Amino acid sequence: MSGFTPADPDFADRVRSSFARQRVMDLLGARIDAVSPGHCRITLPFRDDLTQQDGFFHAGITSTIADSAGGYAGFTLMPAHARVLTVEFKINLLRPAAGERMVAEGRVVRAGRNLTFTEVIVDVGDDGNMKTCASMTQTLACLTTTN
Repeated sequence: MSGFTPADPDFADRVRSSFARQRVMDLLGARIDAVSPGHCRITLPFRDDLTQQDGFFHAGITSTIADSAGGYAGFTLMPAHARVLTVEFKINLLRPAAGERMVAEGRVVRAGRNLTFTEVIVDVGDDGNMKTCASMTQTLACLTTTN
């Protein structure tokens, strides 16, 4: 239980719909595995074309998945008419990202009216042998229109 109450009761559909419009997630082959108030988990299967020169998931791919997991965790708590935009993130790459899949799990630390702060843990590996390869903190902006 996250302790957060979403402003939009249809938050999960709104998150999944927005995710489906992110062409980069489709390009990478990423999918949302779980979404709940203040939480989002994204999984990415390994592919050779997502690697760097030593065969590990590329840091840019790790950052992309982490950014989306944190962004959508924050988006779950935003009003129905809002959009989410990353303002800033800091990622620490803790070990080479080697394995059959990468899982980024974003959680809201503090949700404000205009800014939301998240933390994301990225694990990589195989069934039963997942290890943390990255940790990220992120600030999100809640964008609203008044049309």
